[in-house]
Amino acid sequence: MMGTDIGIDLGTATILVYIKGQGTVLTEPSVVAIDKNTDRILAVGEEARSMLGRTPGNIIAIRPMREGVISDYHTTEKMLKYFINKAVGRPLMRKPRIAICVPSNVTEVERRAVEDAAIQAGARQVYIIEEPIAAAIGAGIDIARACGSMVVDIGGGTTDVAVISLGGTVVSTSIKTAGDHFDEAIIRYMRKKHSILIGERTAEDLKINVGTAFPRPASVSMEVRGRNLVSGLPKNISVTSEEMQEALQESVTAVVEAVHTVLEKTPPELASDIADRGIVMTGGGSLLYGLDKLIREKTGINAIIADEAISCVAIGTGRYIEYLSQGKINPLDHKTSR
Repeated sequence: MMGTDIGIDLGTATILVYIKGQGTVLTEPSVVAIDKNTDRILAVGEEARSMLGRTPGNIIAIRPMREGVISDYHTTEKMLKYFINKAVGRPLMRKPRIAICVPSNVTEVERRAVEDAAIQAGARQVYIIEEPIAAAIGAGIDIARACGSMVVDIGGGTTDVAVISLGGTVVSTSIKTAGDHFDEAIIRYMRKKHSILIGERTAEDLKINVGTAFPRPASVSMEVRGRNLVSGLPKNISVTSEEMQEALQESVTAVVEAVHTVLEKTPPELASDIADRGIVMTGGGSLLYGLDKLIREKTGINAIIADEAISCVAIGTGRYIEYLSQGKINPLDHKTSR
């Protein structure tokens, strides 16, 4: 078999793999279960995620990515290798070209760590792309035009906000408030308001099912079970969407302020384009109920959630290599070959 082109959204919460001609072929949590005694990887992805908070003392389920960057290099390398092999599903005679996205404000050291991990995982060439660029391509925006487009990509570890024109980023910012931060805010709220300790998975379920950034027309609620911090025993309670709005208020305000900050720094001609075209939202965090409505209310600009918002970055990362091959765009970042 010949080599292939692969796009990877190396996310804090989820890894998505896009293969040229096949689309997004793999979507799995960025979790690895390791036996501490032998340093052996026991499970990766969904199987490892099911172990979070349920492992015995010798097994740890960890997320090797934190806030959009590598926190555990060796585990990330092994995880990448596992997902590449699983996605391709066949031996390759030639190593693949791999494009990987990173937050817009990563340091050179963090960027190099991603490159090296991909090379060690079996890449022939590595292209590093900023997440807003990949998200814009994946959302179907023609980034090569002399026209301003604004992308808000809310992932697991970071929220990236950027204004793009002529194939490059004009103004951008990246904050550490995103999906994982939403979960942590819910855990803190439940502890403070109800004296109940819940885990990451329960917090994520609450965020998806009843989480809200803007008042809902009708209140919704969800039953959750946690450990009562007073008695130490399991306890069931009903949590409403109004409570979730209160829990998430600080986090969603930080996202809106990041959008506002970028708009303030945007040249007037591009700001006019954005006012006409609207703000495009991508990433799993953009699916939080009412976040688009909140941005619209605070900025006065229409906010649109992209089709396949969760997959946009992975799709854009894969298409980036296709565009390079077709000469549609010039390399926006440097390339590594080994």
